[in-house]
Amino acid sequence: MGNFYKDNIRLKRQFTHPLMHEIVALREKNYTESEQFDYAPTDFEDAVECYDSTMALLGEICADVIATNAPYVDRQGPSCANGRVTYADGTQENHRTLTEASLYGMSLPRRFDGLNFPTVAAIMAAEMVARADAGFENIWSLQDCAETINEFGDEELKAEMLPRIARGETCSMDLTEPDAGSDLQSAMLRAWWDDETQTWRLTGVKRFITNGDAHIKLILARSEEGTTDARGLSLFVYHKDWGGVTVRRIERKLGIKGSPTCELVFDNAPAKLVGSRRMGLIKYVMSLMNGARLGIGAQAVGISEAALQAAHQYALERKQFGRPIIELTAVAEMLSVMQAKVDASRALLYETARFVDLAKGYTEKAKNEGLEGDERQRNKWAQRNADMLTPILKLLASEYSNQVTYDAIQVFGGSGVVEDFPVARLYRDARVTTIYEGTSQLQVVAAVKYISNGELPASIRERIASISEPELAERFTHLADELEHAVNYCTERGNDLFTLHQRRLVEMGGHIVMSQLLYAERGVDERAEQSFRHYLAMTEAWSAERKRFIEIFSPEQIGLK
Repeated sequence: MGNFYKDNIRLKRQFTHPLMHEIVALREKNYTESEQFDYAPTDFEDAVECYDSTMALLGEICADVIATNAPYVDRQGPSCANGRVTYADGTQENHRTLTEASLYGMSLPRRFDGLNFPTVAAIMAAEMVARADAGFENIWSLQDCAETINEFGDEELKAEMLPRIARGETCSMDLTEPDAGSDLQSAMLRAWWDDETQTWRLTGVKRFITNGDAHIKLILARSEEGTTDARGLSLFVYHKDWGGVTVRRIERKLGIKGSPTCELVFDNAPAKLVGSRRMGLIKYVMSLMNGARLGIGAQAVGISEAALQAAHQYALERKQFGRPIIELTAVAEMLSVMQAKVDASRALLYETARFVDLAKGYTEKAKNEGLEGDERQRNKWAQRNADMLTPILKLLASEYSNQVTYDAIQVFGGSGVVEDFPVARLYRDARVTTIYEGTSQLQVVAAVKYISNGELPASIRERIASISEPELAERFTHLADELEHAVNYCTERGNDLFTLHQRRLVEMGGHIVMSQLLYAERGVDERAEQSFRHYLAMTEAWSAERKRFIEIFSPEQIGLK
């Protein structure tokens, strides 16, 4: 029997990070929940033991059930008939197994039958499920819609919907429309108040909706007549039992085939308002999307880990020229680069998750009992870092997922493009991670403000102060100097040049941060040391290359005026 938790020591180590004591104490309200729920932890060690045992159970299911079903699900896929979706047989088994194991509602409060796990644990679970089957992870991870309902819904709505999600009812985010993709403020699905039934009703079409025939839907709709911008949009919740929504078709996709991507027709479907009118996109969907982007980061890391494991094992077993190909320098170097990218992505994933946990913890405490002076500052610090790192994570982890799966096929050679081996599927699954929940280009737009306002460069300088080895501190200082030089060079020469090179600036900053996070982990084992050394060297080479390119390439050379 395999186990995707126990075979990866980098996961369990996340629970020993120094910030976890603070995170768990906030999550457990300083362990007072044990007075109300006899299964709630009484201290930090008790909580971590619970996380550990739950992750071990999930890791076993991922290895023995979900990963085993993945190739068959990829071939069979879901089907659509009479306006309803039927999952592939393996998907149904996956869902049934996780439901029976009570592994839904992972981050929900206990009063709604959830496990009350922190984001770090929920993201870890998402990484393992994605490693097993990225398509199924899309279905499973959409339970995060519960976070939005819990944060912004009223008590009646939460009591109605959240226990259902904890019991395994599936969710979807119904945002995109035929003419509103990245530009969600153009969404025009109509929401109108029905005086006769005293309920909201929804009319129109949604497209590219992941898990579109879900039980519970969060729907972005235009509630204010005569509006065309974000201020006219509200967020609604809908349950499948209420009727009025049918699946017109399932998209035929390159990858993630087990996850049904649907076009939906809303025919006066009843719905309930989440929070306040007009705040649907401005506040609620932005929060929902940030959580989803963290989830795609976990999905990308899971796919990358699966590709790395497969390629490494194949390189050990495949012999050419009388020896395993892992002994060939070209292959060994390729695997080393893949490993460094996977470890760097994972380091940024959990660093981001920790900041999200802290921000959520202090925000919740502020609502319930208020914050003291130092806590207010810590809340702002955590939220600022969560907002800054989330788009960088989504950008780099998804791009690396595509690169790692590409290289995994190269390690396999001709066998890599044959569907009998897993890397072809992983390569197809990875492609969409740079597109959905905000394209890589949109992540750059979200992240670049932290470059231009100096927050990311300042954060990099702060991390350098904790580096004890003079030689490494000097190398990181040089990287920080190159970044600031590149930023100043672009800023001094106007918006066109800055806009042209904004992705290079974000990548320079992101690579430095990931190198610094690997530095913090380097002493754990030989792999951690190797990944740090290799990634730092790559960062230095990439930084110098981007700095030089910024200096010699202008908007005029691509026709921009």
